[in-house]
Amino acid sequence: MASRLVIALAVFALVLGNGNAQLSTNFYSSSCPKLFSTVRSTVQSAISKEARMGASLLRLFFHDCFVNGCDGSILLDDTSSFTGEKNANPNRNSARGFEVIDAIKTAVEKVCPGVVSCADILAVAARDSVNILKGPTWNVKLGRRDARTASQSAANNGIPPPTSNLNQLISRFSALGLSTKDLVALAGGHTIGQARCTSFRARLYNESNIEASFATSRKTNCPRASGTGDNNLAPLDLQTPTAFDNNYFRNLLQNKGLLHSDQQLFNGGSTDSIVRGYASNPTSFSSDFISAMIKMGDISPLTGSNGEIRKNCRRIN
Repeated sequence: MASRLVIALAVFALVLGNGNAQLSTNFYSSSCPKLFSTVRSTVQSAISKEARMGASLLRLFFHDCFVNGCDGSILLDDTSSFTGEKNANPNRNSARGFEVIDAIKTAVEKVCPGVVSCADILAVAARDSVNILKGPTWNVKLGRRDARTASQSAANNGIPPPTSNLNQLISRFSALGLSTKDLVALAGGHTIGQARCTSFRARLYNESNIEASFATSRKTNCPRASGTGDNNLAPLDLQTPTAFDNNYFRNLLQNKGLLHSDQQLFNGGSTDSIVRGYASNPTSFSSDFISAMIKMGDISPLTGSNGEIRKNCRRIN
């Protein structure tokens, strides 16, 4: 009888382990107590060198989670026998910060070798980036393991491009269990960071829902002809490009969204009221952003015995 109970409990634990991933905020509290201080000091040092890096690390986490879940797949390099996600359209010449993740991994391996996944390092680095740039902080759920695969086609199809309209954005986020409110809150991550001319050229020259003097000033660094100045940068939030605040939403109210997909959130559609709310209430933006980040971090993690703990974030063991 006792042995039957043990087997039943073991099966129950197995179902729990595979069915609903058990991420927890204290996953490494005994196995790697110095994890948080180690990650933060490395992120702090990278942001001190280049403030834009905070936005780059936040974006890496987003681009990881939106492609087969938060599994560190975006970090894998291409090899002669393996095609990863780094050269997918949304990432090529665009995703950055991989060296910072390498530096964090090296530092973490020194204090607790073979324990912490690259997927979890990305989640913690994203949180620290937001907080170091004067944004909120939160307890990150951990326990993800690293994928042994990646998918360039899933990256091409899964990450919403800057040309997306509102319905496309809503449906893409919804497919991953993220609400329309989550979409608008996460888009507020564009309060930091830069975009390349190639991502906003069409908006500058072809769209009418853009404030005239804003468009004129951006055109000076982003010529109309494709192939000229493609990689020239502009801040996604022209007010405070290296401070995590609610100015992104205040810009949208004035038709000063840099990307087509940004201004879609305030263009006479269903999300206008959410944007207005965040523009007038930074506290509600912060709390909704935290909730949305935690939800995004819960997308399809590998747990238990699935995946692995990579030794080097760029390649499978």
